[in-house]
Amino acid sequence: MSGRDNATHDRSAEDESSPASALGRRGRGRPKRASDTEQAAAIARRARDLFLEKGYARTTMEDIVARCRISKSTLYRLFPNKTEVFGAVIDEHRQAMLALPGDYDDLPIDEALARIFRVEIDDEANHERMALIRFVLVEAREFPELRAQLRERGVDRSRHELARWLDGQRAQGRIDLKNADDAAKALMDLMLGAIVMKPHDEDQPWPERQERIRYLRNCISMFTRGLLPR
Repeated sequence: MSGRDNATHDRSAEDESSPASALGRRGRGRPKRASDTEQAAAIARRARDLFLEKGYARTTMEDIVARCRISKSTLYRLFPNKTEVFGAVIDEHRQAMLALPGDYDDLPIDEALARIFRVEIDDEANHERMALIRFVLVEAREFPELRAQLRERGVDRSRHELARWLDGQRAQGRIDLKNADDAAKALMDLMLGAIVMKPHDEDQPWPERQERIRYLRNCISMFTRGLLPR
């Protein structure tokens, strides 16, 4: 290998292990240091893959260190334990279920809700979303600490974000409701029940993407009829 090839190879290897690709990307000159927030998010994404591959119990902090190509001290500085890593995975996943916060004021209410609940994601994104949902539902039965993380950082936080958005729409006169928290809970029960539970019905799994979209949009339509000002 020539000197030029060696330099290119060394630079590529450095890029892959630096904070900018796994946890940040080195450019030319002085390395750009990833923020703690960026680093934690990148660790969560790689830890998610490990959890799906090995299961929660069999994944160790050492596994996460190796997969992320970081030092053990960096991992423990950002996450004191594996449960907190799992919590960060839930934080990352929350946007896959509910795209909030976000600005949807220029859209009709039903279309805004379709965007928020990510009704039209493609099959690959839906497969990834469902894989993590199935993992969480199975693992949470065995580990109470995971149930707590799922409730606090997943369900409760999502409901709070949705209630805040609904309340903002009420303040603008776009919808009519008495209690935003109740409306958010009812809407999440309807939509997430459809998204999460239907694929577990082995006798009647989702047929095709367009059928999934049609059904979820109908759910939204039925719900929004009761919210629109009369």
